[in-house]
Amino acid sequence: MPTLFNSTATAADSRPPSRAWLVVGLLCFVACLNYLDRVMLTTMRESVKAAIPMTDAQFGLLTSVFLGVYGLLSPFAGFLADRLSRSRVIIVSLLVWSLTTWLTSHCTTFQQLLATRAVMGLSEACYLPAALALISDYHAGHTRSLAIGIHNCGLSIGSGMGGMGGWLAERHGWGFAFSLFGIIGVVYAVVILVGLRDAPRQASAASTLQEKTAFLPALRSLFGQRSFYMLLTYWGLIGMAGWGVIGWMPTYLQQQFHLGQGEAGFAATLYLQIATVFGLLVGGAWADRWSRTKERGRLYVAVLGMIIAAPGIFLTASTDTLVFAIAGLVIFGFARSCTDVNTMPILCMVCDSRYRATGFGVLNFFACGVGGLTIYIGGVLRDAHVNVRHIFVVSAIGLLVCALLLSRIKPRR
Repeated sequence: MPTLFNSTATAADSRPPSRAWLVVGLLCFVACLNYLDRVMLTTMRESVKAAIPMTDAQFGLLTSVFLGVYGLLSPFAGFLADRLSRSRVIIVSLLVWSLTTWLTSHCTTFQQLLATRAVMGLSEACYLPAALALISDYHAGHTRSLAIGIHNCGLSIGSGMGGMGGWLAERHGWGFAFSLFGIIGVVYAVVILVGLRDAPRQASAASTLQEKTAFLPALRSLFGQRSFYMLLTYWGLIGMAGWGVIGWMPTYLQQQFHLGQGEAGFAATLYLQIATVFGLLVGGAWADRWSRTKERGRLYVAVLGMIIAAPGIFLTASTDTLVFAIAGLVIFGFARSCTDVNTMPILCMVCDSRYRATGFGVLNFFACGVGGLTIYIGGVLRDAHVNVRHIFVVSAIGLLVCALLLSRIKPRR
């Protein structure tokens, strides 16, 4: 039977292979581009709407369509990473979404922009399940949470750099950033083509996995676990909070505190993501250390993170003082990342090791569906002249529900 809970491995087995940390480093930059390319559109709302006329609901739809396609294809993309070479799936994904990012800069109509966001969702869907599964393959013991935390720092840095989108749009036009980072992604795809490889055990077992891994049996295995349903609900609520902040926090801060587009973009992303980077490193190291003595150590860290994150996002939504709003974002970013860094390790605790990427793809499918709906509702609320802070209040309640769900998850035996 495949190993289901790797934290009980022997000391020798828990040592990561020699290339393990190199793989984390290579993927950290890919992760940065992954979130930068998808997020920066939300920080240049005024510039995009000035060049391509659209309503606020349509602007929200651009991210909702991305998330809809991204989420819908995530289970299939995860299955590809379980069945084929994880490293090759990552490289092709990076190349396609980078070319799409470059093409976005040449859009002149709303329909063209909508189409490129859909293709972006398709191509980026393949990355995260494959990357997290590949890191989990390399880090089978007590380095898993920290390794994923370091990788996810790239996601946070990319989200933080998303504020550059509004800043560059004000100075060079909205298409400049898409052209620049699209070219950078294409070049880096060539770089990792040389340096990225599958983990030794995953590579040696590739032919066996291709014979044994099938999509429907994978789904039956995942949904045969009660804990997976709780993990699915929890990740959906996380998606509501996370994508609500990404999609509408720049606009909320801009109008609530009378900031410029660039200033609001940085305020909504920079401080949040700096806090998130610290949370990923602290939460990852803490969870790895706790898992050495407690089987549920990673779960405990994630539960505490949700309990602390909820008041943070509520503070941001309820205060009329910018400093307190940013302080709430900092608390939210630090504490929520303690959960993010442990999602794949917790998934490894409850599912068959053959279906890790597929499982994460299913989680992404549900989270992105909820997140996309949240962002679209934000646009509808704005068109109806209703303050989007209500989305953040509901998100805070959802995070407390997440803590309750996580506390009831039990590792699979």
